[in-house]
Amino acid sequence: MATRSTTPAATYGEGSIRVLKGLEPVKQRPGMYTRTDNPLHIVQEVIDNAADEALAGHGKRIAVTLHADASVSVEDDGRGIPFGLHPEEGVPVLEIVFTRLHAGGKFDKGAGGAYSFSGGLHGVGVSVTNALATRLQVEVWREGKAASLAFSGGDVIEPLALRKAVAAEKKSGTRVRVWPDPKYFESSELPRQELIHLLRSKAVLMPGVSVTLHIEKSGETLEWLYKGGLRDYLQQSLAADPLIPLFEGERYATPAETENFAEGEGAAWCVAFTEEGGTLRESYVNLIPTVAGGTHEAGLKDGLFGAVKGFVDLHGLLPKGVKLMPDDVFSRASFVLSAKVLDPQFQGQTKERLNSRDALRLVSAFVKPALELWLHQHVEHGKKLAELVIKQAQTRQRAAQKVEKKKGSGVAVLPGKLTDCESRDLTLNELFLVEGDSAGGSAKMGRDKETQAILPLRGKVLNAWEVERDLLFKNNEIHDIAVAVGVDPHGPGDEPDLSGLRYGKVCILSDADVDGSHIQVLLLTLFFRHFPKLIEKGHVFVAKPPLFRIDAPARGKKPAAKLYALDEGELEAMLDKLRKEGAREGSWAISRFKGLGEMSAEQLWETTLNPDTRRLLPAALGQLDFAATTQWLTKLMGKGEAAARRELMELHGDAVEVDV
Repeated sequence: MATRSTTPAATYGEGSIRVLKGLEPVKQRPGMYTRTDNPLHIVQEVIDNAADEALAGHGKRIAVTLHADASVSVEDDGRGIPFGLHPEEGVPVLEIVFTRLHAGGKFDKGAGGAYSFSGGLHGVGVSVTNALATRLQVEVWREGKAASLAFSGGDVIEPLALRKAVAAEKKSGTRVRVWPDPKYFESSELPRQELIHLLRSKAVLMPGVSVTLHIEKSGETLEWLYKGGLRDYLQQSLAADPLIPLFEGERYATPAETENFAEGEGAAWCVAFTEEGGTLRESYVNLIPTVAGGTHEAGLKDGLFGAVKGFVDLHGLLPKGVKLMPDDVFSRASFVLSAKVLDPQFQGQTKERLNSRDALRLVSAFVKPALELWLHQHVEHGKKLAELVIKQAQTRQRAAQKVEKKKGSGVAVLPGKLTDCESRDLTLNELFLVEGDSAGGSAKMGRDKETQAILPLRGKVLNAWEVERDLLFKNNEIHDIAVAVGVDPHGPGDEPDLSGLRYGKVCILSDADVDGSHIQVLLLTLFFRHFPKLIEKGHVFVAKPPLFRIDAPARGKKPAAKLYALDEGELEAMLDKLRKEGAREGSWAISRFKGLGEMSAEQLWETTLNPDTRRLLPAALGQLDFAATTQWLTKLMGKGEAAARRELMELHGDAVEVDV
């Protein structure tokens, strides 16, 4: 009898666990650390370091050169990166900066720190640049000496060489030249206009600092040196004359205000209001461009709205039946905002969005009183602005009413436990499906009544994966969800009637624990199986409440603060940061939320409901198509699939990643 040979499956044991060292993680997953469409961001990391020197008051010149061999060099006249041996590591500091993740001079934000305000936060930037370059060479001039060092793929290929600086050389500064490795990028070409915009913005935000770009191939040299700062930049960008004079200001926290903010934190801004709305909307944090906005922009929005609404109310300008919303003011504004934040928290290493919750309060606290004073000093201009904003509110309300009329009559009676919102504007409305009645109570008190609706759910929702569509409504919770959302159950190939949709966002809000995750899965299963078009059209989201609260003490320039962490990993990172900022071990208090019901209405609003400070993940298929996702969910949620689930856990349990 013939025997059939089989190839044994790969074994999974202690030797299967691989520990990535040095810069290996960057090379394995470059997309986690930088943009991979082109090399601009890894070049920007070097430019940002030069700008940080100027921001700290140690440089007046940044020179960028695009070389003919596709390399880029960045030179500054700052202090120069230290090149002596690190006291603990025994390796030249210059080498550590370019070869170690989470190493740098920007962790120490307290008094005497090398950088009080900087875009650098994680100590990751230029080491990523180095890892993704075929060659990177550094030259430093400092304390009468010149140092040089070269790398390839993050490894040292020319060790540190020191010599005495000659008379013709400058006294201090750094020059970094980098050859990006094309294999890590979709295109090896630097987007010229984006680079020019980046460099020009650095000059705008640092009046008196000269920024140049030299292109070797063409011999062209561009130079930017702004003395008028934000005002000049905004005026040059406006397509039409502003309705009222530009509103500009600058304010930073003084030593007397450190109870709420760190000394020196604050913002500079320039705002123009026009009929057609924003033509230029740019924001920066410590000179880093935040193209996706963030909490500092939310602070500007909040401050502008608060001042304008106060003026309108004081002068009795609001017609009956009209309700102003923050976007009625903000949508008419063009602005440039430059915030200084002591310890900025960005979304991702590419720093395109600011997540620091305190930044909203910081910018709003400085912008609102400044605009209030300006409006009361210029009442006629204030009335013109009020007229523009009220007109926008009326247009918005008329559009929402038209949508409401299309829904027709005969709508099912809404669930009694649904606490609805006042607005009927789909672009603003949000429904939160909240785990538990107690959490629902906090959510009802903490929500924005205008745009946020709350539907509390009792217990765990039915696993609807194998439930026939006609039998769905036998379950009260699913019935209430469908009626509240306003869309009937349907399949993937159907074209359901979405005209009855009552909310632009349907958000799953459950506890930050295992049971809460289970409820998330059950609800996502329900939407994928029976309301797939809601996911396809981008209407379903998962809210991420925190699991821990840290009461942090005052340390250095930072005042005492309440911090929130999503999970234990983020908690450890925050505690590590507190230690680096000089907080004494154990001087903080940590409390764990057993559930959403333990949060006060104010805490729930600040961490989970406020659109400007919350973390909300959109539900999407990711890299899988609909059929492949269906196969996976059948294994995960099917009643007769216990063996398949066990196999999945055995094969892929070690590969589970949790997005936060």
